[in-house]
Formats: sequence, C-alpha cells, structure tokens
Amino acid sequence: MSLLDTLSDSSYLCVNYELMDTLTQDGEVILEREGQIGTITFSHPAHNAMPGTQLKKLTEAIDQAGQDPEIAVIILQSAGDRTFCAGASFDELASIENIQAGKQFFLGFANVILACRRCPKILIGRVQGKAVGGGVGIAAAVDYCFATAHASIKLSELAVGIGPFVVGPVIERKIGNAAFRQLALRAADWMSAEWACEQGLYQELFPNQEELDEAIQVFAKKLASYNPDAITELKRVFWQGTEDWNNLLEERAATSGQLVLSTFARKAIAAFKNRNA
Repeated sequence: MSLLDTLSDSSYLCVNYELMDTLTQDGEVILEREGQIGTITFSHPAHNAMPGTQLKKLTEAIDQAGQDPEIAVIILQSAGDRTFCAGASFDELASIENIQAGKQFFLGFANVILACRRCPKILIGRVQGKAVGGGVGIAAAVDYCFATAHASIKLSELAVGIGPFVVGPVIERKIGNAAFRQLALRAADWMSAEWACEQGLYQELFPNQEELDEAIQVFAKKLASYNPDAITELKRVFWQGTEDWNNLLEERAATSGQLVLSTFARKAIAAFKNRNA
C-alpha cells in the first residue's frame, strides 16, 4: 500500500501526526501509528532528496516517535517505488555561499544520525529502491534494515568534490572499514543490493516490495511484544563506542561545509545540475 493509499483508506486505523501540510519542494515527513508500530515516511519530488528543511523534520519525527509511550518499534521508510533516498539536495548544495551555511546543511544529516542513535526504540529501515550518499547513511543509522533486490547503493560524494565525511562513521560502523573504503572510493559506481547485504548494511533482502512489507510487519509486531526495558538496554549496547559522535559529526560537517565551497566541488555540482536539468 502506498502512502497516499494509506492516508485515503478509511479502514486504516491509526494516529496520524502530519508534520507538513502539503507536499512541497521542501518535501514531506509523516509520522503515523498503528497499534504499537510507528511509521515515519519521508518523501520529496526529486527522488526523495534531502534539503535542510526535510532533514530537520525527519530528526523531529524520530525524536517524537522515540518519546511516544504508545510506540514500541519504529519503521523508517520513504514514499514511492524506485528510489529510497537520493541524498543531499543539489539545489541546496549549489546555493551554499559560506562555510557556516555549508556546515549547517551537513549538520542536518548528522542530526538524523544522532536522532537514530539516541532513540530508545528499535528503528527498522525499509529500503525499497536505490540509495545515494546520505540515503546510504540513513540506511546505516537504523538498527535493522530490510531491502529489495533493487536497492543498490552509491556513495557519490567524492565524485562531486566533498567526500562522505558526515555519514562515514555510521556506514563504516555497520559494514566495516574495508567495505567502506571500497564504497567511498568507487564514488561513480553502483554497488548491488546483494553486495550491501553481504557487507551488513541490509540484514534481509527480498525480491519485491510485497514480500518486503510482509516481512517487516511480522518482524515489527514480534519486536513490539518484547520487554521495552530490555529493548532500550540492547539499543545502548548496539551504539556503544559512539559517545563522542556529537563532536565528531560536527567536525565532519565543518569539513564538508568547507569542501563544498571549493572550485572543484562548485564545478562538479554545476555540471551535475546541468546534466539533470
């Protein structure tokens, strides 16, 4: 069932927290609850790209779901069929004029990762299609990730003169240093969903969205039946060793904010925009 189908189906009983009124160029983030399962859905007309306002809304939704006593487990997904997340908004990248603005933009991705880290509940990722850049970071930041065979990935940051500095720690933590190096340095190449699953980015892979959604619902309901205190303690165990990430990701955001102003990055981003205009 698509997001629009869900919202129009009167038989779907849920609490609906709509965090934006209409679908705009800034995108949309919606938090819903059905029983003990919370679902956060983000969408953007440009292949689910992430402008700063969308990143802020996503951070707020994760925090809100994490503090809702009625929600035991959270599903994080995007709308549509083809692309999970296209990463940073190139329009916004092109508009950055100073280091502080650049740092602030990349802090948006850092804040999403940190929200996943501090959320006391298990976040289940649903990756139905391709993930690029920051989208790979979001897939790595959830606690358990399901994907379809169409969910290939790419870290394209180096190709546009930046580098995956902000999302790097969470991706490397999930797939290991060797696989992260391969992904980061092959910035122009797609890696298959099977490769991503073998490296540990995805925990389970399915041939289509129907089987994907069925498996997620079974898993989410099972998790919701467990002791919430045990889940919270296990979540702390999962994220041990990341206590310095507030400072680390801020430093990484500053690095990206500076690099995005380089001549190389300016030309690469402009060329990308012209190619896709």
